[in-house]
Amino acid sequence: MTIEVDKEIKLTQLEQSDAKDIFETIDSQREYLGRWLPFVALTREISDSKQFVDSVVNAPEGRAEYVFAIKKNNQFVGLIGFKDTDRLNRKTEIGYWLSEKFQKHGIVTKSVNKLSIFAFEKMGINRIQIKCAVGNKLSSNIPKRLGFKLEGVERQGELLTGGVYTDLEVYSKLKSEQ
Repeated sequence: MTIEVDKEIKLTQLEQSDAKDIFETIDSQREYLGRWLPFVALTREISDSKQFVDSVVNAPEGRAEYVFAIKKNNQFVGLIGFKDTDRLNRKTEIGYWLSEKFQKHGIVTKSVNKLSIFAFEKMGINRIQIKCAVGNKLSSNIPKRLGFKLEGVERQGELLTGGVYTDLEVYSKLKSEQ
């Protein structure tokens, strides 16, 4: 499945062939991406990225999540997708990361907007949340721009590299607010 964000940006459902691009992006930007993303330290070899992609592509029915490669002019620039979807209560979380050189161009903001529309209109989701580490302004500006409401702070909500916990800002948007 492909979701067209605009003329240059497309979200393509994750495939095995994306593992190489994922690994190379992480491997070339360890310090930058690793500041906020704990999985960076755990991604040591291409086999780690292949294992991640395999877990997404071959997830058991009922646990499968939509995860997409973000591509600008057919070049891999990052990942975006749903996690911890609760189908019974019709809620989900959107997570994302982007290659450093593609930051500050509105790519993730536009992608989150399209993915939110997809969740509300195609998946029947009622509530979407986004969690951002306190201090990660580039990430937290995205839900703010899109009208998500800050619900509060999840104290020590994520364990970062080096055994340091970080607080997470929790933003949400309801279907009735789109």
